[in-house]
Order: sequence, then structure tokens, then C-alpha cells
Amino acid sequence: MKLRVLGCSGAISQGCRTTSFLVNRNILIDAGTGVGDLTLEEMAEVDHVFLTHSHLDHIAALPLMVDSVAAMRSAPLQVHALQDTIDALRTHVFNDTIWPDFSRIPSSATPFLRFVPLAVGETIHVADAVLEVLPAVHTVPAVGYAVQGNTGWWAFSGDTGRNPAFWERVNALPVAMLVIETAFSRREHRLAERSLHLSSDTLALELAEFCGPQGCPIYITHTKPSETALIYQEVCSLDVQVAGGRGAHDIRWLEAGQVFEV
Repeated sequence: MKLRVLGCSGAISQGCRTTSFLVNRNILIDAGTGVGDLTLEEMAEVDHVFLTHSHLDHIAALPLMVDSVAAMRSAPLQVHALQDTIDALRTHVFNDTIWPDFSRIPSSATPFLRFVPLAVGETIHVADAVLEVLPAVHTVPAVGYAVQGNTGWWAFSGDTGRNPAFWERVNALPVAMLVIETAFSRREHRLAERSLHLSSDTLALELAEFCGPQGCPIYITHTKPSETALIYQEVCSLDVQVAGGRGAHDIRWLEAGQVFEV
């Protein structure tokens, strides 16, 4: 499984693009502003989009992407998400006011976009890939994802606060790579708690629950641009031990443009 990081920032600024990952050539996990770095031909190859939740930084490019490549496609783009997320997109985005309702254009029988509901715990087989929907704890209904690779599973927390159910499931998988959000620094821990994101201190508490394979790399994502340097310093100073006392975690930094094979 090949994974390309299109965007991994918690907001925008020069060089910062919001969350989106390209799996192989035809699956997107989230559709943040990083999708804009794809060529038209690359966008047209995407057949499935898996959304973690309805917040703008994770769906911003979806309406524009559909518009950009609709004429180049012969089948609807399938958007997989919780029903609550689908309802939010229908009500607030694809509503013929903010953006055309591409789930009914050019017709309800042959739309440019088709919504596909999913549920936490579901395993989905699409486009020669296997994905599992993981629990997340956020201010709106949200999920994370795990994608099966040749050497193990790529696991992504999505936007989340403290999340015991996530670790219960992830610890049962042969995880080869973990991507976990850390939106705020320690000084903003109250804001992190209120918005159900992780900060540097709660990241340490969460990673203490992870007992993945020794040497499994952990990549930090979704930092706010104004906080990134401080979060980096704080994360680098963490002494977080693997659950079971098998040494320290291998914590790294996610960057747009990185390509991984799992």
C-alpha cells in the first residue's frame, strides 16, 4: 500500500495544507486543502473519499475537486462517511446555495457524487484496499481509519480527544505506522480539551496506552501553524514509554509530500 501525504496541517499558511492522504492512486482519506496539489489527471483517478468528519479543514477541497473532474469521470465519486457527516454536507455544503448538489447533478440516476454511509467498526473492501473504521472523540461525530498494507496496518486517529476505544482496537492490530493528531501545545491545553483535540501533554497520556510492535513509527499530524514550533519542542522532550515497558516510542513528524509504503 502506497500512501502520499497531501496535507497534514491543522490550518493554512504558506506551505501548510490541511489534512488529506492519497492511498495508492484512487482513495483519499479526508479532502483538505492538500488535494489541490494533485493534477487534474490524479484527481480524476480518485474513486473513493473517506471522510473522518465534517469540519472544513477536512472537507474543504471536496466540492471543488468534484467540480474540477466531473467531466473527466464515467462513474460517480463515492464519498464514504458517517451518516451525520453526510447529513452535514448535504445541509451545509451541497445544498445548491453554498455549492451545487452534485449528488443530484446531472441527474439523481447518474450523479457526479454518491454518498455511502459507514459505521464505526466496519471493515470496507474497495479498490483493492481494506479499511477499518476506528472510533474518534470529537466535537462532531467523527472517526479514524486503519488501512491494511503488506507489512501491517496504517492507523490514523483523525481529530480526537482522549480515546480509550481507539487504543483498544489499534492494540489488537499489527500496526506498521501510526499517525496521531496533536493540534495544540501544552500552553493551550484548555483549548485542546474544550475542542476535543490532543495537546502535547495529552499526547503523552494517549501514547502511554499504545502497545504496538516495537519500533513502530508514530507520526504527529494536525499541528496549528502558529503552534507547530512549540509543539515540536514539547513532543521532542517527551519521554513516553511503550505500554509494557518495552522502551520509548519512535516519534516522528509528518510532512506534506512524504510518500510511504506500508
